[in-house]
Amino acid sequence: MITPSVESEPERLRQIYQARFEKMAGYRRRVWQVLCRDFFQRWIPPTAGVLDLGCGYGEFINQIQAERKFAMDLNPDTAAFVNPGVAYLCQDCSTPWPLGPASLDVVFTSNFFEHLPDKATLGRTLDQARRCLKPGGCLICLGPNIRFLAANYWDFWDHYLPLSDYSLAEGLETHGFKVELCLPKFLPYTMARGAQPPIAFIQMYLRLPLVWTILGRQFLLIART
Repeated sequence: MITPSVESEPERLRQIYQARFEKMAGYRRRVWQVLCRDFFQRWIPPTAGVLDLGCGYGEFINQIQAERKFAMDLNPDTAAFVNPGVAYLCQDCSTPWPLGPASLDVVFTSNFFEHLPDKATLGRTLDQARRCLKPGGCLICLGPNIRFLAANYWDFWDHYLPLSDYSLAEGLETHGFKVELCLPKFLPYTMARGAQPPIAFIQMYLRLPLVWTILGRQFLLIART
């Protein structure tokens, strides 16, 4: 999930994932089924090649419709969660990706960049995404917005890099992307803790952008090469 600093990093990630997400795994899958079907699929043609960057347990890549699917994460348990047909890449995201130039249509990432140790690592990751995306390819970034979270941003042990919609947009532009859509507030903060709203509420929420400005704490940026 994050750039390894010690040899045991994958094992540490396994422990964090298990403690944080396994009890809610079924609910998270149902939420991502709605998010993919009712929102994110519009940016992803059925014939697309898609990489889920920092894919966790594969909630996005398992649900999205695409011709070629790739999932990247350092957690060794990830291989057991991604569906057959998803190519799992277990590696540091800031090192060269084993994909050819202009081989992807979409790179998607959710709640991942804040786990990277510094902006230099994020910059190298963005360079790899740009290299692998086709001209006009799409990078979709979802994550907690430090502007609206204050101290709550640091409630997770493995949050290192504070990002806002402003700072990420500037970082994307300095690494060769053009920001097409920037929503400072999209989804609420986290599914790792707290209440589990009914799935029908999620469906309704996605149809009411005005509510995003009230409850949203995560940014959504979509950029193109």
